[in-house]
Amino acid sequence: MNKHISSYYKRLPIDMTMLPLEINHAQQLCEWKYEGLYRLYEWPSWDDMQKDGIEFGDPVLRNQQYRAIVDNSGQLLGFAQLFPIVGVTRLGLGLRPDLCSRGIGGPFAAFVAEQALLQRPDCTVDLEVLVWNERAVRAYLKAGFRIEDTYIRSTPRGAGEFHCMVYER
Repeated sequence: MNKHISSYYKRLPIDMTMLPLEINHAQQLCEWKYEGLYRLYEWPSWDDMQKDGIEFGDPVLRNQQYRAIVDNSGQLLGFAQLFPIVGVTRLGLGLRPDLCSRGIGGPFAAFVAEQALLQRPDCTVDLEVLVWNERAVRAYLKAGFRIEDTYIRSTPRGAGEFHCMVYER
């Protein structure tokens, strides 16, 4: 168990660092398993991602947009995708499954948002989250995001209702 995370629910500050997403991080992400409805956030196998060149399986896209978030012992806490849009950096976030519901999501999201602002200070930072994912919505609200819009858009699994949330310092 990570020495920075207690074995019971307790909010602990974690020192976080953003690094390039290396192959060993990508392989770990593909092994993460979530419970229930959250299984939707699982990635295909690393071999399939590389073979198909999808998301961080594409080395160019991985280098340009994906980052690993690690603690001070180098343990992978999660990942961030920093997707550049004109005037906006759209975030994609993922927290290691055993860290979910532990009070870490808010600080994690705020850290990534601040890093995005350091990289593109003249841009707005936003993200999209499925409306049913109340756990993530609560974490993003605690991080300083606010709901800007709600809409339905297509996903690989059919139509989904999303909030667009904008970060406010």
